[in-house]
Amino acid sequence: MKRRDDREQALAERERLFIEATRRQICKQGLLGVQMAAIARSCNFATGTLYHHFASKEDLLMAVCSELCDTRRLYFQRIYDWQASTRRKMFGFAVAHALFTQHHPEYFRLEQYVMTEVVWQATSEHRRQQFLQAMQPVGRMVESVAQAGIDQGDVKSLHIPPLALAVGQWTMSTGMNTLIHAEGLLALYDLHDPYRLLLQNIQLQLNALEWAPLTADPFDKDALDQEVRLICNEVFGDLCQEKGSCLDMGCCHPTSA
Repeated sequence: MKRRDDREQALAERERLFIEATRRQICKQGLLGVQMAAIARSCNFATGTLYHHFASKEDLLMAVCSELCDTRRLYFQRIYDWQASTRRKMFGFAVAHALFTQHHPEYFRLEQYVMTEVVWQATSEHRRQQFLQAMQPVGRMVESVAQAGIDQGDVKSLHIPPLALAVGQWTMSTGMNTLIHAEGLLALYDLHDPYRLLLQNIQLQLNALEWAPLTADPFDKDALDQEVRLICNEVFGDLCQEKGSCLDMGCCHPTSA
């Protein structure tokens, strides 16, 4: 039994080694530069050993994406544990998503890539399920805050699942980050404050849901900036200091990976 446990541990450690090597290659050379042979070589293993763990490059990239889900979860966990109203936490989740994407732009690019139909369908069912399972903790946190908002009378249930109350800001956050990563697209339409615009619209959406306490003016830049600074300082101060930046409200394209 011990021999089998040791073998399984060795396989798991080797898999983590391959995943970390792939992440480094993505950061240095981009997604299109990922090569299975180069990854195996950087870990001092034969290419066949890498394929023993991952049936394809798509499976490997999906595994990397699954691992990075845990890093994003830590950002959301900070908001979830924050002593604040449910309205403020819902807005805070949007700040956490944007801040994580700025700190880890390679993750968002990778997630966009693996969720395209051609890559998703080429990935094994096991790796897809692994990724979906890795995403669940964030969904459960958002769902829990939404349910607390309903229970406390901060927002009406609208007779829909609690998580459905957050679908709007989830899709807005994902969509805006997609536009931000398409360098030059927002500048074409003279939109130079994408994160501020995103968060203004999220405040507007929360107001439309009548999620208390309502924001007096969602498009008040000074009030919005003050709220974002408060969240960054109270919840993400150490991370912002470590990364050397807080949420850049005027950023038109992401920081380099």
